[in-house]
This record gives sequence, structure tokens and C-alpha cells, in this order.
Amino acid sequence: MFVVGKILSGVTQPLVWVVALLVLAILVFRRRPAVAHGLTTAGLGLLLFLGWLPVPNALMHELESRYAEVAPQADLRSYAGMVVLGGAFEQGYVAQDHRQPVLNDGAERMVAPVAAAQRHPTLQIVFTGGEGTVFGTGPSEAERARVLFESLGLSGERVRYESASRTTYENAVLTAQLPGLDRTQPWLLVTSAWHMPRSMAVFRKMGWNVTAYPVDFRTGSGTPWLEYSLREGVTRWQLVLHEWLGILAYSVRDWT
Repeated sequence: MFVVGKILSGVTQPLVWVVALLVLAILVFRRRPAVAHGLTTAGLGLLLFLGWLPVPNALMHELESRYAEVAPQADLRSYAGMVVLGGAFEQGYVAQDHRQPVLNDGAERMVAPVAAAQRHPTLQIVFTGGEGTVFGTGPSEAERARVLFESLGLSGERVRYESASRTTYENAVLTAQLPGLDRTQPWLLVTSAWHMPRSMAVFRKMGWNVTAYPVDFRTGSGTPWLEYSLREGVTRWQLVLHEWLGILAYSVRDWT
């Protein structure tokens, strides 16, 4: 399922669609120049459309709004701890050449647990994440998380790591197998807000008693209609499409 998911995730990359249209235009140009012209126009039109942010932002905001944001100073003493999903680090091969963890745009996944642990000394922290690439090299995300947490003063028996999972489904299954961990206790699930609907569905399906603790918000209640960025648009379209494809795939497999 992991490899299949990675192959299917290529479908969620909008620039692949643009390239496909342009390549198809080249292939049919000699025999059907009018069709080639139409395909080229469609490809360029799609490319321009991808940078118009109100549409992908609205779709992403719908995902981010399904679970309420937890106030920074909320009382978390009734929870056993936090399950922190991986995804906040650059790929493992990047970490091989550096002596420090290299975070990506999802860095809030790592910052929020440290802040919560400082306010609530009895709160357990469980990080789950292996290497999420097909031919991944370098230390697992769990190993890099350990380095980061310990550098920020978060260490000891209250912090645990699961380093074999590669998908959200494996996060839920393999973390539950950690010795002495009781998934029926109340836990907070920490991940990006746009990833939370799929994560909550999977964890609850696997028997976890979890409450959403969304972080890493990318949108607000509205986006100015003239907001345009090809780089941001492509990235957000890919995130949204990837999440919906994941929700669909997990539903087909009866994991949600």
C-alpha cells in the first residue's frame, strides 16, 4: 500500500497534468495541428489557473475547519499525552549532511508539543514517523525528532518514539504497539490542520481515543480574489488533492 500510495500521489501533482497536455500536443502536432493547438492552450491555461489562490485556499480551509483549534493556554491535564505525527522534516538524505534537524513548512508539528510539555510536566509525548520516501536514506524522522526534542530540553521517559511507520495508517497501528501504551486513554493528536480529517478518521478507526490538536494552518477565513502565486498555488493544490485522494483510498480500504 505504501508504494502504491506514492505512485498514486503523482496524480495529485498539478504540474504533471500540464506536462501531460504539452507532451500530448507534441505527439499529435504533425497529424492534427488543430488538436495540438487546443492541447497547448489547455495546458497553458491550466498552468495560469493553478496560481490563482482563492480556489485551492477555499478547499484547504474546508479541511482545516473540520476540527476546532486548541487555544495555546488550554488546560491539557486531562489527557495522557500527545501523539505527534511526522512530516515536519525535510527528507532523510538532507539530514545526512548536517548536524542538526532540518525542518520544513510543517515545523509547528514539532514546536507545539514542546510548548505543551513545558506547561504540563506530566504530559507524555509520543512521536511517530519513519522514512516516508520509497528509497529513503538517512536517519528516520523519529531519530531526527529525538535530536530536536532533546536540544529543546524535552527528554526522558515521558518522550517515546516510533520509527517504522511510513503512512498515517501505519502511524496509528505501529504506535499502538509500543509497550505500555494504552490507546484507550484520552490522547491529543498533533498534525497539520489540513491533514487532521484523514488522521482523526484513521486513528479512531484503529481504536484510538484521540482529540484533534491541529497546528500548521495555511489559510484563513477568506483569500483576496486577486491573490496570485504560481508557486503557492501549485503547492496548495497538491496538498488538497493528496488529502482527498488519501481520504478516498482509506475509505475504499475501510480504514475510515
